[in-house]
Amino acid sequence: MSEAINAASIEAGTPAPDFTMPTDGGGSVTLSALRGKPVVLYFYPKDDTSGCTSEACGFRDQFPDFSGLDAVVIGVSKDSVASHDKFKAKYELPFTLASDKETGVAEAYGVWVEKSMYGRKYMGLERATFLIDKDGIVRNVWRKVKVTGHVAAVLKALQAL
Repeated sequence: MSEAINAASIEAGTPAPDFTMPTDGGGSVTLSALRGKPVVLYFYPKDDTSGCTSEACGFRDQFPDFSGLDAVVIGVSKDSVASHDKFKAKYELPFTLASDKETGVAEAYGVWVEKSMYGRKYMGLERATFLIDKDGIVRNVWRKVKVTGHVAAVLKALQAL
């Protein structure tokens, strides 16, 4: 991972920071190994919570459309691989879930942010999605994602690549 990249500068037209993360099923995923295919990289706060489940099921339900465009969908959270395995099995998710336990990838993409709930401040993952083209360039960025309509917006942007 390049430390020289300012996370705030991750926007459309910039190279996507490379990473390797452990995934569900005991595997791993490396962004640069996916060159030649578009990648939908979405960050979400926690497995098996209402908003995150809704978003994951949205990607699951539209997955044939994404794979039909040769796109790779990767969901990323701080949860463990074991948690991802359970989440993936419970909702029959057909795409990769990656574990960013140390938050290095989230930091590189600028989505490890200060949050606030009931007046308490804490660090957490911002719900965000990055559409990366087949050459490793970020083409679209959605930050502070609201789940409703989001998967359709990502699919539309992918179709426009």
